[in-house]
Amino acid sequence: MKMTALDPFREIERLLGTAMRQAPSAAAIPMDLYRSGDDAFVAKIDLPGVDPDSIDIDVDDRTLTVRAERRPEEAEAQWLVRERPAGIFARQLTLGRGLATDRIEAGYADGVLTLTIPVAEESKPRKIQVTASDRTAAIEQGSSSGEQQATGEGSGQRQ
Repeated sequence: MKMTALDPFREIERLLGTAMRQAPSAAAIPMDLYRSGDDAFVAKIDLPGVDPDSIDIDVDDRTLTVRAERRPEEAEAQWLVRERPAGIFARQLTLGRGLATDRIEAGYADGVLTLTIPVAEESKPRKIQVTASDRTAAIEQGSSSGEQQATGEGSGQRQ
């Protein structure tokens, strides 16, 4: 009689792999997020194999939610490996203050969703102009009144 060695780690990996395929998570939706100059933030989200019509993007207060669906292949076959997850995927981003959420733009090309999130005008870095007051005129006015006091004119003193 042939004995089969039991590998508990392999069995746990198989069970976890099955569970992960059934419940897609944020890890299944890789994303890059960066700031493009002073004008906008850009999020690039990988959604390969997703029908663009299934992509839904919502903004509620400061939470941006991206949902998309990858439909399973209905092939009548005996699967040897099936690692590409199917189902509805969702990813949420908490947006900071100072973003123009009413002007967010989205594009989808080559399996990548690109979101451009503009920075609100009042939140952009800016230089503040410093204007110098005319101190020369103030000094001249002050020195002419000082001359009056030095000579006693207009000081209210009797001579």
